[in-house]
Amino acid sequence: MTVIIVTGTPGTGKTTIARKIAGEKNLKYIDVNKLIEEQHLYDALDFDRDSKIVDTGKLNRALIKIIKEEKDVVIDSHLSHYLPKKYVDKCIVTKSSLEELKKRLKKRGYKEGKIRENLDAEIFDICRIEAEEAGHDVEVVQT
Repeated sequence: MTVIIVTGTPGTGKTTIARKIAGEKNLKYIDVNKLIEEQHLYDALDFDRDSKIVDTGKLNRALIKIIKEEKDVVIDSHLSHYLPKKYVDKCIVTKSSLEELKKRLKKRGYKEGKIRENLDAEIFDICRIEAEEAGHDVEVVQT
């Protein structure tokens, strides 16, 4: 069984890296945003941030079920590092320059407040720190 999670601030290149790894290692690619939508794994909508408030407990249960069924997966999400380390072989954290990140988020149509929040998350290295605190075997990839 091989389980690789790809996490990082939105806009740092997670999907590109996750799809590349899945293809190279012949692993099933799991799009967590799609899973959240399909299985309604969120509690509410945050209209100020234009996002869903995800129930990470429900999300983890859904991902663990997929891991047990599929065995070899790459999980793409800025929430993937919330999975317990016992289910994860490798955690890749994507990082990008603040200038590039801001450009990508503007292109996605993010509001200024959401862009600022994501830039702050990148500055403070939130995903990497949380992944390390969770005990994951972390590798940082600059995109």
